[in-house]
Amino acid sequence: MHDVRTVRAPSMLRLAAASLAGTAIEFYDFFVYGTAAALVLGPLFFPTFSPVAGTLAAFGTFGVGFVARPLGSVLFGHIGDRHGRRPVLVASLLLTGASTVAVGCVPTYETIGVAAPVLLLVLRFLQGLGLGGEWGGAVLLTVEHAPAERRGLWSSFPQVGPALGFLLANGVVLGLAATLSDEQFTQWGWRVPFWAAGVLAVGGLWLRSSLAESPRFLEIDDHARVPLAEVVRDHWRLVLLTAGALSVGYAIFYAVTTWSLAYATERLGVSRTVMLTCIMAAVLVKGLLTPVAALFGDRWGRRPLCLAGCAAAALWMFPMVALLATGEPLLMFLGFLGAMLAFITMFAVIAAYLPELYEPRVRCTGAAVGYNLGGVLGGALTPIVATALVEQGGRVPWGVGAYLTGVALLSLGCFALLPETRPVPVVAAKPAMD
Repeated sequence: MHDVRTVRAPSMLRLAAASLAGTAIEFYDFFVYGTAAALVLGPLFFPTFSPVAGTLAAFGTFGVGFVARPLGSVLFGHIGDRHGRRPVLVASLLLTGASTVAVGCVPTYETIGVAAPVLLLVLRFLQGLGLGGEWGGAVLLTVEHAPAERRGLWSSFPQVGPALGFLLANGVVLGLAATLSDEQFTQWGWRVPFWAAGVLAVGGLWLRSSLAESPRFLEIDDHARVPLAEVVRDHWRLVLLTAGALSVGYAIFYAVTTWSLAYATERLGVSRTVMLTCIMAAVLVKGLLTPVAALFGDRWGRRPLCLAGCAAAALWMFPMVALLATGEPLLMFLGFLGAMLAFITMFAVIAAYLPELYEPRVRCTGAAVGYNLGGVLGGALTPIVATALVEQGGRVPWGVGAYLTGVALLSLGCFALLPETRPVPVVAAKPAMD
């Protein structure tokens, strides 16, 4: 048995900051690809396609990252459950950072032909593989150090990381779009944010180099030999329910941040700068309110907030697409803001909720697989489905509103079947769906 007494408890603020920085960097890598897919990758890597087909193809490579994420959660979840949470943080950050820098170096279709989109596909897969491991490692290291009564608050810091990564990625793209001509941005400017990922990865590795291992992991006497096998055998229903429950969060986020960017610039003629500003403003509010919503989760429970967020999302999707279709910056921002508020009501508490649902010996695998399968259902499909639905509708994309509402109702049903976990201490949590 490991001697837990030899583990020095880190400052929770320092630990939370390191987790936040790491998730911000990895999600920066992931989001910068989504923005590039919406703006330039179609014509550069799929020039023989029509504009709409090129965008769909670019979103297809975007979706490959989500398909890879559950595989990454299996790979890194195995490491996390067998060898510790800390090694996951280093390995996943290295993989995601290196593959993102490589995307910025891939020649276009004009230079190397069909090899260009193939390379893009492979590197996007590796990006997703790394990110699939990141969330579980960062969240568990924070959750398993945090006091039970403030577990929701401290675990919300890694959940701020995606907002920060998105703002950083799109801030860089916005700055380039504002200072470069369209020709310069298309020729080389879009590559700069990918190259910047290398610098960020080095900084993230330095921040994480001195973090202590989770004391809860060190207390486990009998580690799972094959964590995935135990999860599939004993917790398969819980995995499916959590994946379905989380799909609405991904659907909302990528409808706002990726699909709407392509829709408004291509169909409505709204400038890239205006769209990125509207989206970034809504995501900024979402990031700022994440710890506040997490405090509510510590006070009132995880499940009530998740149910409320799903209900709000179901009610807001039609108004959101109607406001988007106006092309008016203020109205589009209001539509995005409502969606982001519904989103964060759920996702602020997810980092505490999911680990509390699984027993410690398979927690890294179970929580990460459920989380990332939700990404496949909600994040990978939404830009593709929404783009296809727009082609069959009028100016207002009511079909997209119906699709997002349907996903919200599906998630609402899944959350209704999950139990409450607060204030059960994470060390004593039992598999809720056995």
